[in-house]
Amino acid sequence: MPEMITVPLADGEVIDVYVARPAGDPIGGLVLIHEIWGLVGHITDVADRFAAEGWLVAAPDILTHGGVAPALGEELFALVNSDDEEARTAAQPRMREALSGMRAPEYAAWAVAALRAVVDWLAEQPGVDDRIAATGFCFGGTYAFLLAAHDDRVRAVAPFYGTAPSADRIAGISAPVLAIYGQHDPALIDALPAVTESMAEAGVEFAAVVYPDSAHAFFNDTGRRYNPADAADAWERVTAFLRNRV
Repeated sequence: MPEMITVPLADGEVIDVYVARPAGDPIGGLVLIHEIWGLVGHITDVADRFAAEGWLVAAPDILTHGGVAPALGEELFALVNSDDEEARTAAQPRMREALSGMRAPEYAAWAVAALRAVVDWLAEQPGVDDRIAATGFCFGGTYAFLLAAHDDRVRAVAPFYGTAPSADRIAGISAPVLAIYGQHDPALIDALPAVTESMAEAGVEFAAVVYPDSAHAFFNDTGRRYNPADAADAWERVTAFLRNRV
């Protein structure tokens, strides 16, 4: 059964973590990192899906600290994905204001430390041992990269349309990486050749899958850009990759 727990951080703060457990012994522990909307229903649904595959899943809420609690994330997501163009346009200033906290320089360091605390929790759970992986979407894909760069306990990482870290941080990644993209995501696709080169120079096992008919956030089945066929294919690739690498 899924549950919400709190995980303590080094500074005395705690974060909420949605935990989804497999029916039997886990094949490993999985850190699942949410999109820019926070720990919303779509992410807990994905956590449940991974648990059905055999993972003990920990999906932390690292965005409330940045100013976007799940309820606000759900509201902003609904506005940005509205069929009403005026509503989408009007939501943009509100989004920029809501997300300003996670753009503060100290936020990234806090978030990585919080994710490492989640790895600490997973490592202590029965049956996980050292079989720990990470995945995430958009904002969460970016932090999946960063977590792998800062914690060598992560044995496989599968970021969905995340921004890769700088070359010096890529050098800290020891886990194999399967990165998922939609072709119609210009900033990430334009950066991909340099990312691939940096991964090769650092000796990181790196593979990228680019779906030619998809855009950013194509995996999210509650959003306007959802591509069912590509999402299903990506799911099969990622679940097989993670299972085979932990």
